[in-house]
Amino acid sequence: MRNLELPGRSPAHATQAMASTSNTLSTFAALDVLKSGGNAMDAAIAACAVQCVVEPESTGIGGDCFCLYAPGGSDKIVAFNGAGRAPKAATPEWYAGQGITRIERQSPHSVTVPSAVDGWDRLLRDHGTKDLGELLQPAIRYGREGYPIASRVSVDMAKQANIIAQDENMARVFLKDGKTPAVGSLHHQHALANTLEAIAKGGRDAFYTGEIAEDIVGYLQSKGGLHTLEDFASVEGTYVEPISSDFRGYTVHQCPPSGQGIIALLLLNVMSGVEAGDDPLDPERLHAEIEAGRMAYHDRQCYVADPAQADVPVEWLLSSDHADELRGQINPAKAMANMSNIPGPSHKDTVYITVVDKDRNACSFINTLYYNFGSGLMAPKSGVVLHNRAMGFSLDPDHPNCIAPGKRPMHTIIPAMVSKEGKIVMSYGVMGGEYQAYGHMQFLTRMFDFGLDIQQSMDLPRVFPDPETGNLQVESGLAKNIVDALKAKGHTPVPAAKPIGGSQAIWIDWDDGVLTGGSDPRKDGCALGY
Repeated sequence: MRNLELPGRSPAHATQAMASTSNTLSTFAALDVLKSGGNAMDAAIAACAVQCVVEPESTGIGGDCFCLYAPGGSDKIVAFNGAGRAPKAATPEWYAGQGITRIERQSPHSVTVPSAVDGWDRLLRDHGTKDLGELLQPAIRYGREGYPIASRVSVDMAKQANIIAQDENMARVFLKDGKTPAVGSLHHQHALANTLEAIAKGGRDAFYTGEIAEDIVGYLQSKGGLHTLEDFASVEGTYVEPISSDFRGYTVHQCPPSGQGIIALLLLNVMSGVEAGDDPLDPERLHAEIEAGRMAYHDRQCYVADPAQADVPVEWLLSSDHADELRGQINPAKAMANMSNIPGPSHKDTVYITVVDKDRNACSFINTLYYNFGSGLMAPKSGVVLHNRAMGFSLDPDHPNCIAPGKRPMHTIIPAMVSKEGKIVMSYGVMGGEYQAYGHMQFLTRMFDFGLDIQQSMDLPRVFPDPETGNLQVESGLAKNIVDALKAKGHTPVPAAKPIGGSQAIWIDWDDGVLTGGSDPRKDGCALGY
């Protein structure tokens, strides 16, 4: 338990049902659905739709979704990959012919075909109890009548002002006198509300065919994009088989590639052989986590791709032999200079939501635009902000993650669950783009190695070895002597540009029937139950 004399928040406790999201309006929307008889899937999608309006920099209907769903709390988990695919005309040869060597963020080429709405529709039809049109009503209302800008939302928006200003449609909605909305101000998204209402009336086809699709495709094509109406009409997410690893007597479940959940499991496998010690912030412990993270993300960059179009060595990545190899490379005294000796196989932002209902159906749900405001492109009539997930592709034709027609990029968003003895004991997830796999390891090791409660495990200061720059991102809450000790080991600490990630989790106590939830203080949300 935390020191109650110090600032902080306690875990939430309830017996009937619970929801945890990164925005209070979203959490309340989920609870309203639960109290009206809806199940966990219904509540998660209603909450997500609200966040697509009230947390528009983090998520939207122009993005993707992934889901793990445990009917009745069983460990027979349903996994869904709602990642968008590259246009059918997208080939590495086309990009090479255009002289494009890198997919830029604010270009049409960063946009894969958005798959979130298709995922919502499919998951509700198969596992929900309420109609999508009914569940979209709170989101429509906030778009039309307005919603107050929350603290983290205001900060994230302000940091994207330059990106917003470069797209006239974005600027029209999110800038006034050159500034983004202030915290506590009332903001509206009328065009998005109209689009959501069209989906409520016409279902998922209203998004993927007709005027909305024409608006999005026409705008992307006007900027040189390869997207077609056929690409939109053919969108279909896929059910996949979850992958898992054991850690400290529990089983951790993830979606398989094309997501990076396999890297979260790899990190846990490596850390399972590292002695915990007494303090999760001890520099020696952090050093081991950082080095494990650097090596695991090297594997991610080399091997994680769409298994439908590339050979992803899942069995090898999750093998105990590979975890032992990586762990053996960690020098307790010094950071590894480069990753060139890492053994190979022998042959940016998001919202996360978790809900548990009265029947103990558990939903672990994540929806994304990737970077804040994604590509920074908004379709002019529909008000749909488009994600930038195609930046996850390589343009190297020899790379397993090279762009190809209809291919899904390596994806960062990863919902997760933990089970024991055939039942789900926790539904959880971590936000924060690249950070997510590393964040899963940090969250679970702080719970299971150090005995922190579900909220304390989120609250502690975070570090992250940035795979793009090689620097060690450090939150301001980490003591200077710890930062200095990490620097002395050869790491390059830099202040994190913004709070690192976010998280939500709900623990199920099957014996007493109690639900315990946590919600990350780095965001604006909360865990609530009844």
